[in-house]
Amino acid sequence: MRMGEGVEWGLHCCLTLAWLDERPVSTAKFATLFELPPAYLKKRLQSLVRAGILTSAPGVNGGFLLARSPERITLMDVVTALEGPDEAFRCTEIRQRGVEPAPEFARPCGVATAMRRAELAWRRELAGQTVADLVATAPAEAAARMRQRYARLTP
Repeated sequence: MRMGEGVEWGLHCCLTLAWLDERPVSTAKFATLFELPPAYLKKRLQSLVRAGILTSAPGVNGGFLLARSPERITLMDVVTALEGPDEAFRCTEIRQRGVEPAPEFARPCGVATAMRRAELAWRRELAGQTVADLVATAPAEAAARMRQRYARLTP
């Protein structure tokens, strides 16, 4: 399965907001911090706002904040907000096409069953990890370095 780069961007933005302790970060500052295109990044951040993961405050000192505590934002929340809720594998029942579909094809096939089982495991794994887990497992100096980088951008 391939996810868009927006998932990585969204997760790093959430992690950064957790490290910055309730300081709003503008799209422009995120774009500078990570050298990302602001227009595309803004769309990703707005998707996170619509999903209730981030909040957005307008104005010169405005920007994005986590809408809930890092312990309550799962990686699956971010993936779903940015990639949508659709399943990665879509069974189109090609085995029922052709000259003579057999009656035993009324049950789900092994391919669909295996793929759904794998996707459920993947979704469970992401749902079991939070932004707080990312904070806890990041190198100790990562948060301090991000705060320093952000401070250089703030007048």
